[in-house]
Amino acid sequence: MTELHWLPIIPDWRARLRALPADPASVWDKAVALGTARLNFVLTNGLDETVRRILPNGPETLATKKVRLAVLGSSTITHLLPGIRTAGLRRGIWIDTYENDYGQYLQELSETDSPLHAFQPTAVLVALDAYHLTAGVTSGMDMATAEAALTEMQDRIRDVWRLARDAFRCPIIQQAALPLHLTILGNNEHRLPGSRAWFVTRLNAAIRTMAEQDGVDILAIDERAVRDGITRWHDTALWHRSKQEVSPTASPMYGDLVGRWLAAKQGRSFKCLVLDLDNTVWGGVIGDDGLEGIALGQGSPLGEAYTAFQEYVRELSRRGVILAVCSKNDEANALEPFEKHPDMVLKRGDIASFVANWSNKADNIRAIAQELNIGLDALCFIDDNPFERNLVRQELPMVAVPEVSDDPTGYPTALSDAGYFEGLAVTEEDRERTSQYQGNKARDALKAAVTDLPSYLRGLEMELVWKRFDRIGLQRIVQLINKSNQFNLTTRRYTDEDIVAVMADPDAFGLQLRLTDRFGDNGIIAIIIGRLQDNKDLQIDTWLMSCRVLGRQVEPTTLNLIAQEAAKLGARRLVGDYIPTKKNAMVKDHYARIGFTVMETDPAGGNRSVLDLATFAPAETFIHVIEG
Repeated sequence: MTELHWLPIIPDWRARLRALPADPASVWDKAVALGTARLNFVLTNGLDETVRRILPNGPETLATKKVRLAVLGSSTITHLLPGIRTAGLRRGIWIDTYENDYGQYLQELSETDSPLHAFQPTAVLVALDAYHLTAGVTSGMDMATAEAALTEMQDRIRDVWRLARDAFRCPIIQQAALPLHLTILGNNEHRLPGSRAWFVTRLNAAIRTMAEQDGVDILAIDERAVRDGITRWHDTALWHRSKQEVSPTASPMYGDLVGRWLAAKQGRSFKCLVLDLDNTVWGGVIGDDGLEGIALGQGSPLGEAYTAFQEYVRELSRRGVILAVCSKNDEANALEPFEKHPDMVLKRGDIASFVANWSNKADNIRAIAQELNIGLDALCFIDDNPFERNLVRQELPMVAVPEVSDDPTGYPTALSDAGYFEGLAVTEEDRERTSQYQGNKARDALKAAVTDLPSYLRGLEMELVWKRFDRIGLQRIVQLINKSNQFNLTTRRYTDEDIVAVMADPDAFGLQLRLTDRFGDNGIIAIIIGRLQDNKDLQIDTWLMSCRVLGRQVEPTTLNLIAQEAAKLGARRLVGDYIPTKKNAMVKDHYARIGFTVMETDPAGGNRSVLDLATFAPAETFIHVIEG
């Protein structure tokens, strides 16, 4: 099932493609909409060709960072590039691609005057085919010889990673080997040391271990091929004719796997799953059928399917996906199964935002985004009703709406295959996200109960625990830097290597701030990077914060810390830039509000502000500051 089955079929898609305007200023959004349809190899190529003709260098203005992706392969890979670029388009990301000359990936990496080095990729995909990886492996090998071959191949792959990292300092993703070799021994193939099929299995396991050690990500086409069937991914006849390891028919899925990784690297994975209830979370209509009449749990295949879907959703929640409910129902009826049905897997406490009324779902989804303080483009909405799906797609095109049937057995598959919630790692903050949103509700209740802001802030009993960047928090630091958009003064994106470089720089500091209060732990809520300049100005390279803690005096408390650490480096002034994007207008006047003097502005709406440390007086706040 290599087709993008979770995307809707657009009946007039070809006509809309032909009607794309030649005006570069207006074509992008229309092209993105066409990219969200269910596309095969031919349609993917057609869309990619049209967009590249109208926008040879990409759109002038873009909410996301452009990507220069080098695909380094040992086989023919040209046919895979349109799928990758279209997957980026689907996510609002412009991707320029580079492929090495056939089989020359190692030479181009090694030679600094090669076209690859001129391209200067911002991401590298290492796509080595299974024939190349098993060259020289034969069934006549004994265990020692097979082990030596496996070690040698691991070293060769690691050398590729090292060369790419040293040259480009960018994220790397390693394609797992396709399990395309036929067995020689049969069911007990693992007892034949030199089996190519078994060699690939062992190599894939070794690559994953190496990748974890080296900070490399995995393109898991081996697991995808097991799901879909290897014949959907690999055609032996095409391999012999044109050395295409991945079949053209699998190109859209291949590209989507790459595209969702690049989106995750930019922090553009979806954050919240919005659930319809009737005939989505349970079978039947709670208002008509009552608690005893809905299909849920043991006793019927249909009820078990809904339970399985709830179990999958709960697993998403446990790894950090926010859950919300958007249901056309009386709220009391909608809540009853959560509170009283013995087979409900999801509980009310699992739901960060619960909206049940008779308003249209597009408006309710807007309300959910506002309540959770996240963008609409962070929401994924699942509903069994095609009318509701189409309404939300039309009114809120930035919301992901998977195409599902009325058969609940397919709901988990649609969400999993779509990769909306693609992640690179799971942090403790991810695991605690639902409880953090529940804590926000308790804070709002306290705020409503007190008569003045100081009493509210004092009653929170806040503690700000800060420390320098460290390797323990590296994943969370990079995650926040690459997904924070609203309270982010510069929206610069950094890799693991960039953050490690900050840690090693004696003229720079990186601060991670965690906020706790009487209602719980808010997790890491701010990241600061400061760099001392030759003139003794401390440049605030990065200042980002979680919007959920705004209005609690975190901003002036953070400034106190920045000033303190800047003084330790011998700085005389703080210099902060605001670089405008489509999403960070809320911080345009941030520096002016906390006491900086605006010195420069630019036509694009940005500004540069300065604070003299000689006259700076730390603000008094209700936050107790602790160095962790």
